[in-house]
Amino acid sequence: MGLMNLLLGKMIDRRIAEYQNDLITKHCDEVQNIYKTMRGWRHDYHHHIQALLALSGDEGKTTEYLLKLNDDLTQVDTVLKTGNVMIDAILNSKLSLIQSKKIKVNAKAAVPSELKISEIDLCVIIGNLLDNAMEACLRQSEERQRFIRVFIGVLKNQLYISVSNSVGDDIKKSGQTYLSSKGSETHGFGLMRIDRLAAKYDGYVNRQAEEGVFATEVMLPL
Repeated sequence: MGLMNLLLGKMIDRRIAEYQNDLITKHCDEVQNIYKTMRGWRHDYHHHIQALLALSGDEGKTTEYLLKLNDDLTQVDTVLKTGNVMIDAILNSKLSLIQSKKIKVNAKAAVPSELKISEIDLCVIIGNLLDNAMEACLRQSEERQRFIRVFIGVLKNQLYISVSNSVGDDIKKSGQTYLSSKGSETHGFGLMRIDRLAAKYDGYVNRQAEEGVFATEVMLPL
């Protein structure tokens, strides 16, 4: 009976992982397509503005308006450019959503364009970290105190990922393990996925909570 339950549990976990990986892949493809379209639009739009400016001469408000449009256009860009297109997709889509929730974001990221680590696995790790951070922030009653900090880079031949966020209530902990604050149906699944994927690459996960901040560090050998 115990062996059957173990096998059933592994099968369910594998199916959930495959489903989540498929969603991540589709989402990244969609976002990459959006960015490609935006880059093409931006390139063409600059040409249009330059042509109109040349034609308009000194016609006051028209020229002023077009200059303002040109200034606004320089702000149309991705939030982060890490050096890896797939990581750009998941990071920028998640951070855009977080910012839309009026959560302060401070993010820096640089990733090698080619990785031995599966990009799908890396997206799952980053996606879960940011989802957990956003959910913790949204549970805070004081909106002005919400923040998320992200740093991703190469450190001593390892990919270093750090995500820290504000928290408004006590962090649940069992022994040395932090527990999810989500409902029972998804209890700890994101945390478990991060831990298992880190272990898959002989990586390291460190979680700390103190003075209203929860931080997670993930180290993955390159």
